[in-house]
Amino acid sequence: MRFEELPTPCYVIDEGLLEKNLKILNGVRNRTGCKIILAQKAFSMYKLYPLIGEYLDGTTASGLYEALLGHEEMGKENHVFAPAFRDDEIDEVISICDHIIFNSFSQLERYKDKVLKAGKKVGLRINPERSTQDGHDIYDPCAPGSRFGVTKSQFRPDLLEGVSGLHFHTLCQQNSDDLAKTLEAVIEKFGEYLPQMEWINFGGGHHITRVDYDIPLLEECIKKMQDNYGLEVYLEPGEAVALNAGYLITTVLDTIKNGMDIAILDTSASCHMPDVLEMPYRPPLFGSGETGEKPFTYRLGGQTCMAGDVIGDYSFDQPLQLGDRLVFGDMAIYSMVKNTTFNGMALPAIAVQDKDGNCRVEHQFGYQDFKMRLA
Repeated sequence: MRFEELPTPCYVIDEGLLEKNLKILNGVRNRTGCKIILAQKAFSMYKLYPLIGEYLDGTTASGLYEALLGHEEMGKENHVFAPAFRDDEIDEVISICDHIIFNSFSQLERYKDKVLKAGKKVGLRINPERSTQDGHDIYDPCAPGSRFGVTKSQFRPDLLEGVSGLHFHTLCQQNSDDLAKTLEAVIEKFGEYLPQMEWINFGGGHHITRVDYDIPLLEECIKKMQDNYGLEVYLEPGEAVALNAGYLITTVLDTIKNGMDIAILDTSASCHMPDVLEMPYRPPLFGSGETGEKPFTYRLGGQTCMAGDVIGDYSFDQPLQLGDRLVFGDMAIYSMVKNTTFNGMALPAIAVQDKDGNCRVEHQFGYQDFKMRLA
């Protein structure tokens, strides 16, 4: 099947671009000896885990179901962090994960002995309280009042026995200069405890595969922790794995006017690309320009009843026509894992484009996928 024959709406993962990202990450692994694991919260298309597993060391999860997915489909190192674990799930979590990272000393005290008895690694998430975010407060784990990680004032060194590693995650789509600033805070506040640790996890949010990312500085940060403290270093990027490696194809269903030209698409910002509303974020659209850049500007919106279900304003060389297909870029990450069936919207199909340009539809969704969630 060719790209233009795919049904819409449809997420398409470009295998060649995905592998290009994986090779960049693998280069960091090879040059530094660090370990890189896939953060499934950003990308969890498990049909591609065999390819990802050729280049990365495993997966990390935010709870039981993601942990099960990484265990079943990748089968390599399997890490897990959650703000709090459940009594009725912790035994299964421990059975399938190698590193279990706790968010508080109370959780640590509650479950540490079980983890150690199973021969697994115990980790603790710390909060260095060094915000480096710029306008993305919703994704800032170091914001005042954050529920993530133990702060210096709440730290209990008397309870560290059995803890083999520390974890921090403070970044979101950022460069390595922000990682360097974060490491300064980590060392300032928690450096005295690092010599008794075996490993440290830098978390995610590292845009390593972005064209302007400073990889040498990242590698300096890794080497610093290895050389100064003898630590094994983990990174768990999600976005960097599939950054710019996916598309969302959609079809124009109607065009109307209300002070400007508006096009209604068979996709939805609210349902199929929620970061457009949460970040906010304007996804790239092939063949389009900024408002007024090209002769014909349209506001692109979805089918739902939500007034704010708007993707953005884009301009085109020609007027949009019913049946025109539009292709949004950078749609592999978060969009696929966060989508919903609000308003009874059908979930987009999922397809893979191989290196020869051939496409295969991996999954199509229907009414039962909507209904089953409401039973």
